[in-house]
Amino acid sequence: MDIRFQDVGYTYQKGTPFESKAIYDIDLSIKDGSFTAIVGHTGSGKSTVLQHLNALKKPTEGTVTIGDRVITNLSENKGLKSLRKKVGIVFQFPEAQLFEETVGKDIAFGPKNFGMSEEEGLEKARELLPLVGLDETFMERSPFDLSGGQMRRVAIAGVLALEPEVLVLDEPTAGLDPQGRKEVMNMFHSLYKNKGLTIVLVTHQMDDVAEYADHMIVLEKGTVMKEGHPREIFKEAGWLASMQLGVPSTVKFAHELEEKFEWTFDPLPLTTDELAAQIIEKLPTRGGASV
Repeated sequence: MDIRFQDVGYTYQKGTPFESKAIYDIDLSIKDGSFTAIVGHTGSGKSTVLQHLNALKKPTEGTVTIGDRVITNLSENKGLKSLRKKVGIVFQFPEAQLFEETVGKDIAFGPKNFGMSEEEGLEKARELLPLVGLDETFMERSPFDLSGGQMRRVAIAGVLALEPEVLVLDEPTAGLDPQGRKEVMNMFHSLYKNKGLTIVLVTHQMDDVAEYADHMIVLEKGTVMKEGHPREIFKEAGWLASMQLGVPSTVKFAHELEEKFEWTFDPLPLTTDELAAQIIEKLPTRGGASV
């Protein structure tokens, strides 16, 4: 399911003395089956764009097309609930939204809200636990007795229980240590590859963008400044710095090696494996073997 923004703008408290334009002239496309990263520093408009992806907000200008549904400022709220099933959002610190007495009931809450029986909802919860790295023994546990990382996985399972076609992730690794961040991102990448989910990642973690995304959108001051493949955008380290954004650690190290040894990396390495492979090719050889 594609999502398309055309000339989209949104103004908070429009028509009042406190009105504030958050985004304007937004044109972007999120293709079905893509892993898209939306980046930008604080105040760039990321959160407002995110809330338009499943019609939590309706544009004050322009149109947002979600699948075959066109959303404008005149769209009625009736029928928008179904869109929020197709486009699931995992908000930052989703564990704060847990409230049921058991893990199973918390995961089953969303499906029950859409008409599934309690028994069916609990069965759905049982099926989803392994996908988020938990086992069936968690079904009867209180979510509030779990670690922070486990609580986050339960909250993510609750979104997956609605069987969305698009999964939107708002800073999904915030507050996690490096190992926890990698585990969570690998889980999402597995869902992307094995379940055919379209992923939209809203993040400031450029290493995650480089490792997982195949499309990148850069926001600044409420509008899209650049859109394309991460490899092309990360070539412009100076421009990103002017946007108060960094580059992945692999790209930074590659640029340092280019300056020190007058090397040229082509294509620009985004992952550690890509960087290592190109370094090995550039190393001098002795007796036919790299040193």
